Parts: sequence; structure tokens; C-alpha cells
Amino acid sequence: MKRSLSGIQPSGILHLGNYFGAMKQFVDFQNTYEGFYFIADYHSLTSLTNPKDLTQNTYDIVLDYLAIGLDPNKSTIFLQSNVPEHTEMTWLLSNVTPVGLLERGHSYKDKIAKGFFPNTGLLTYPILMAADILIYDTDFVPVGKDQKQHLEMTRDIAMKFNQQYEVEFFKLPEPLILDDSAIVPGTDGQKMSKSYGNTINMFASKKTLKQQVMSIVTDSTPLEEPKNPDNNIAKIYALFNNIDKQNELKEKFLAGNFGYGHAKNELLESILNHFAEAREKREKLKENMDLVHDILNEGSKKARAIAIEKVQRAKEIVGLAGNIYR
Repeated sequence: MKRSLSGIQPSGILHLGNYFGAMKQFVDFQNTYEGFYFIADYHSLTSLTNPKDLTQNTYDIVLDYLAIGLDPNKSTIFLQSNVPEHTEMTWLLSNVTPVGLLERGHSYKDKIAKGFFPNTGLLTYPILMAADILIYDTDFVPVGKDQKQHLEMTRDIAMKFNQQYEVEFFKLPEPLILDDSAIVPGTDGQKMSKSYGNTINMFASKKTLKQQVMSIVTDSTPLEEPKNPDNNIAKIYALFNNIDKQNELKEKFLAGNFGYGHAKNELLESILNHFAEAREKREKLKENMDLVHDILNEGSKKARAIAIEKVQRAKEIVGLAGNIYR
């Protein structure tokens, strides 16, 4: 089987953008690909400085993974920080990566423009991401459209290493993108992101979930008048409902006497129905954290065995004598 790999940062509570942009693909493809899915806790250190939040968010993501149907018997689920070879590979790759490549990163420039502190980790984030991917000889990476450039950077870094040392050592991974749901709009119409504070969190309490749905930005068209059916509510609604349901909602908007509040209630119902089973499963998992720890330990052991071998080979290629005489 070809290998698929991806990770999600524990920098906050997961949301519909994470689910449709990546997590759903993890589950859909686990019978097709050998899946390696990790919690990118090292990556989160570029922006998250509260240790308690990092720990809590990490376990929340593992619970989310398992609740939506990611099967540890089919996919390897692990913590990035439990495989220290990721950081060792990052240093090896750093020495073939042009600074200009990092400075051109869309994500880096966007975060700096939004006021993020430009620490070194934020700049070198793509190198750690490249290490995450290349260390497992990954064939495919499920990503949102906004992350495609980072994968292209990974390919650039891999090619530079291969060319510099005249080897065919690193595979060049390909993206797996679902075009119809790769970018999920947030409550303000921008891309849904924890950084923008515009998320809808599928495993939030019903009260919080309702508040988030009701906060979706709309125009001031009066209740009795027809409304533009191509609005933020309809775009999110389409992720949960078939074309017939989508057309029904469109007709209601065009007919008038149907308010945005009514549409938001229908969207809320769709979200709750879609995740009903997963929400119940997640609550049961929270009561059995020993099982969760066991899953992480086993996944980390499997991942690290592969990573150790890849790093050792990379060190031999670059000529590190300490590795040659191990």
C-alpha cells in the first residue's frame, strides 16, 4: 500500500475546517493507504505558549481522531514529540534549504502581517514539516489548498538534498486534496482557522456550538425579502447535505419569509446529526484514557522505528562519522 501522512497542530480546538480539509480524508483513505497521522505538537510551539493548553489540546485531538473513526489497527496514530528523529532530520534538511525559500512562504508572510511574533520556529516551520513527511517515505499528504505550498516546499527541499548528495534518497510526496471541501468558510466568510477566531467546533458543547453557528455573518436583508442563496450558511450547509437538500435551502432563501436565523437552525441540526455518533464515542473514550495512552505509545513505537532507520541512512549520506561507527 502507498503511504499517506499528515498531522494537525494542537494549537486549539479542532473545527469543521480541520475535519473537512483533512481529518475526513484520513478516515476515508485508511483502507486505501497505509496511514501515518500525528499530533504536530512541536509545530504548535511557534504560537502556543501555555503548557497546560498544549497538553489538553493534544489529548483532545487524539480523542477527536478516534471519535471520527480513525482506526489504530489500520492507521498509525502518534505524537510528533515522541519521535525525536523529526527534529534531527530537520537539522539535516536545514543545511540544504535556502533562506529565501522560507521567506517566500505564504503562511509565514500571512501570519507576520496579522501580528504574529516572527520567531525562528515560525520561519523554519516548513523544514520541520518537510522532515515530518520525508522521514517516513511518504507517498501522499492529505492537505487543504492553503497548505499546498508547504508541500511544494517539501518537494523542493527533498530535491535539493538528493541533488547535493547525488542520491535518490527522499521520495517526492504528492498532495491529496478534495477540491469540493478543501477550504471551509468560517463564521466571517474567511477560511475557517483557529488563528482568525472564526471557527465552528464540532465537539463543542451544544450550547457553544449553537452560539458559533448563530454568529455566522450575514447581511441585513429583511425577513420577508428573497436572499442571496450563495451565502456563508449555505456554503457550510452544503458540506453536510446532498444536492436535493441544498436546493431546498436555496429555494427557501429565494422565496422570502425565510430568515437567516431559520437557516442557521437547520445548519445546527445538520452538524449535530452528522457528528451524533462521534460525539457519543468521544465521551466514552474520555472515560478510558488508559486505552488512549496505549494507542499513542504503540503508534509512536512503530513510527520511531521507521524514523530511526531513515535518519541513520541520512547521516551516513552526509558523512557524519559518529553514525558510521555506531
